[in-house]
Amino acid sequence: MGTSTRGGSLAPGGVVGDGRYRLLAQFGIDERAGAHLWRARDGQLRRDVALTMLVGDPADAEAARLGRRTLERAAHAAKFNHPGVARVLDVLSLGNGISSSEGLLGIVVAEWTKGTDLIDLVAERPVEPGTAARMVQALAESVELAHQSGLVLGLDHPQRLRLTPDGRLRLSFPGPLPDATLRDDVKALGAVLYLLLTGRWALPGGPPAVPAAPRSPTGRVVPARSLEPRVPQELSALAVRTIEDGGHGGIRTSAAILRVLDEAAEAAERTQYIAKDPNVDPDGGVWTTKKPVKDAARRRKLALGVTVLVVAAVGILAWLGMMAISFFQDDPESSGPPVNLADPTPTQQQNPPQNQPQNPPAPQPGANGEPVAPNDIAVYNPEGEGDSVEDAGLAIDGDPATIWRTDEYRQQFPTFKPGVGLVATFDSPLQLSKVKITADSPGTNVEIRIADEADPALEDTRVVGSGTLEGTDTEIQLQDPTSARYVIVWITSLSGEEPQFASELGELTFLPAG
Repeated sequence: MGTSTRGGSLAPGGVVGDGRYRLLAQFGIDERAGAHLWRARDGQLRRDVALTMLVGDPADAEAARLGRRTLERAAHAAKFNHPGVARVLDVLSLGNGISSSEGLLGIVVAEWTKGTDLIDLVAERPVEPGTAARMVQALAESVELAHQSGLVLGLDHPQRLRLTPDGRLRLSFPGPLPDATLRDDVKALGAVLYLLLTGRWALPGGPPAVPAAPRSPTGRVVPARSLEPRVPQELSALAVRTIEDGGHGGIRTSAAILRVLDEAAEAAERTQYIAKDPNVDPDGGVWTTKKPVKDAARRRKLALGVTVLVVAAVGILAWLGMMAISFFQDDPESSGPPVNLADPTPTQQQNPPQNQPQNPPAPQPGANGEPVAPNDIAVYNPEGEGDSVEDAGLAIDGDPATIWRTDEYRQQFPTFKPGVGLVATFDSPLQLSKVKITADSPGTNVEIRIADEADPALEDTRVVGSGTLEGTDTEIQLQDPTSARYVIVWITSLSGEEPQFASELGELTFLPAG
């Protein structure tokens, strides 16, 4: 069905631009600007072109003003030349290539891009993560060059993009919104990556044919990895951090995206190869959360645990030996009061003094500054499912030889995400004074945060202490004793060196104010 305009309808076979361009097929509508995207035939130069037609009433002063702004920005982009952006050939306005009877505010004419629609590309299934990263990387290069020239491209609508035969994403229908900013282009890169990975569009104003990205109760975009488990954590976090405006560690420039996409693409492609090769151990992949711990670290932890057990066993055996000697000893002074064999009742009752109870009450948890164990602990990762979720309980099991370990990352936080940690839940608010961390992860930077719920947004938590892990035991003193039921041990910088960053926590001890 054609689109009605003041001068008739836009339908295949119709002509616009004072009869120069014959419409062939419509490829989408950007409702935000009334922009209709068409493939057309240039009757003068006998070539196909891409038309971004701004439909509206020229008598509407505000609509006409916004249309002129879009045309001005498109005209500025005509001097920009990059494979990732279709070249602007002409810009038509009312009285300059467009008659008042056509019901149009303007037309941006660009060279036609052969290939496939982005929407058609993801209609059947999402793109492999490595391929998606490479595609967005090429698009980000064009955005970065345009931004260096002060140009806004306006690629924040998926129907404006096409995939060329050589596998590059290209802005095929130029014509940015009148109020579009450089930040909008950057957010669009994150949304395009999210779309390729999940088949969902994560920005407002997407086409009806594309499902919208789901959002959490707090309004944040659900991580791509939650929808497609095969998506590496780094790519999933990159997409969300680029799209979201708020929170810690957001990505706001195309240059920042380019810094991480190349390595992410290589690692994702390597993971895809490993997943497809039955002779390769999947736990050896770059993105695995089951990376074995370093042998030296595990040996030190196991040695510590075995030493503790041996010392305890020797002590118990010594105590049993002393008890046996005391039992068989005939010394009257050590054997207690005499006993009549006919009447086993002692000749003198051994009543304890009245002021010494036989079973003194056990101290309450937290009394006199004694450690308080949480009743639950879980991985805290606001941007995804978290690292080694099934091992979280090892950090409070009383055995420092058992560990919770982060994923292994090729780059340091906050390149891919701001951090990761553990959230401890207590039965009732604890007047926390300090947290003792037993770990073999020197250089790990940790923040102690408190929250009002078990799974808050990062910006809804409060930092009450921080420190760097050194040696085996590190105590992080809070700035002031703080009452909290939910305590987060948040890792902001990992141990290790490029390209293997990871941290491990053997035991967490929560100490109240004495």
